[in-house]
Amino acid sequence: MTSSSSFSQDTQNRAQSHPDGLRADALMEEDVAWSHEIDGERDGDQFDRSERAALRRVAGLSTELEDVTEVEYRQLRLERVVLVGVWTSGTATDADNSLAELAALAETAGALVLDGVIQRRDKPDAATYIGSGKANELRDIVLETGADTVICDGELSPGQLIHLEDVVKVKVIDRTALILDIFAQHAKSREGKAQVALAQMQYMLPRLRGWGQSLSRQMGGGSGGGLATRGPGETKIETDRRRIREKMAKMRREIADMKTGRDIKRQERRRNKVPSVAIAGYTNAGKSSLLNRLTGAGVLVENSLFATLDPTVRRAETPTGRLYTLADTVGFVRHLPHHLVEAFRSTMEEVGDSDLILHVVDGSHPAPEEQLAAVREVVRDVGATKVREIVVVNKADAADPLVLQRLLRNEKHSIAVSARTGQGIEELLALIDVELPHPSVELEALVPYTLGRLVARAHSDGEVISEEHTPEGTLLKVRVHEELAAELAPYVPASAA
Repeated sequence: MTSSSSFSQDTQNRAQSHPDGLRADALMEEDVAWSHEIDGERDGDQFDRSERAALRRVAGLSTELEDVTEVEYRQLRLERVVLVGVWTSGTATDADNSLAELAALAETAGALVLDGVIQRRDKPDAATYIGSGKANELRDIVLETGADTVICDGELSPGQLIHLEDVVKVKVIDRTALILDIFAQHAKSREGKAQVALAQMQYMLPRLRGWGQSLSRQMGGGSGGGLATRGPGETKIETDRRRIREKMAKMRREIADMKTGRDIKRQERRRNKVPSVAIAGYTNAGKSSLLNRLTGAGVLVENSLFATLDPTVRRAETPTGRLYTLADTVGFVRHLPHHLVEAFRSTMEEVGDSDLILHVVDGSHPAPEEQLAAVREVVRDVGATKVREIVVVNKADAADPLVLQRLLRNEKHSIAVSARTGQGIEELLALIDVELPHPSVELEALVPYTLGRLVARAHSDGEVISEEHTPEGTLLKVRVHEELAAELAPYVPASAA
């Protein structure tokens, strides 16, 4: 892919700045022209006026195959797409990374990415997202590449969607619709499918459009079977909207009913004082791989965005023998559609109700700090800001050592691991054992051998500091919760009491 505009000369071609004295003299001149030698290094790369306003092609996004013999080994592609983004803030690298992520999302959805362009603007155009002139240029790119879909890196209003489609003459979708499509493909459980369907209906409701008969009105029936006397009825599109609202209400009731079952299971774990750990993180950061490594859960692992959506809860054990649950949650992404956050709120409550969050971040990603910020934004939305967090920097075997050092230095409560090789897993398990809440009551009890169930519960629900078998029974020194402490109280030796 060729670039239609380029940055100014690379830093290696810049000359060194003048000495301080000469620079001061030059600045004292009343009418001094801009000098590349003096000002180039201070101001950095600059865009000409035309370059700032132009559509800038982003290299390396195309996924089209050059070798025809590979086609038969490749999954069938249904869409040929061109990506377009609006760069409103940040650096050019940030804009390129955002469009590269959009390309990965398009690939996950089954599309073939042909080209990608970025428009530099203060804010998206209210009518066509990129402006009418650039929309015409985008139309030329669509004709040149033979694309049948344009994907915009942002959420378009209904008006922007209609106007941009009118110009480019092909289907236009936005980032939100693309993510919803991926979720619809990957949802497997009944609850996951219901949540995705609800989010899709919330998104589509204000974007319904009618053509021809869809805008015609129903006739009203007159009293006594005569001619219509009520006047025009509701239009077809109004009928569709009403039916969608009714379906959404029904879907919310179904999701609420499913939530009840999960709440009962959660209450049972709380009653038994089983600590819970939630794995949260950016999509494709390795959450499912980490769950498999820690528990042997056998969850699907795939190098794909949003490969697993349905939450998985597994039983795990610390190195000291304490039981806890480990829950894998849906992955997050930058600008996660608020429709999805609302629809998946009941699932995300696993994060808010946990005792500890393992925040998994991809150490090999070009911008891991942006992943951390995006996940924490969603965690705030679900009200889990008070839960303890361990930042788990995954893929340490493939990450740049300097990036790892930076992350571990900036994130005070962090650890580097590799779910693929097992590096750092033992240290992570030990850290989980330390961070999980500990029982509040410490006591010493002499439990008769006939009450072995109390000894077993002390091991499973508490922390056994020491254990000694005597002729009278098992002498335990333990930390336990108040309920178990009440059951052990009759067996506390008088001297210990």
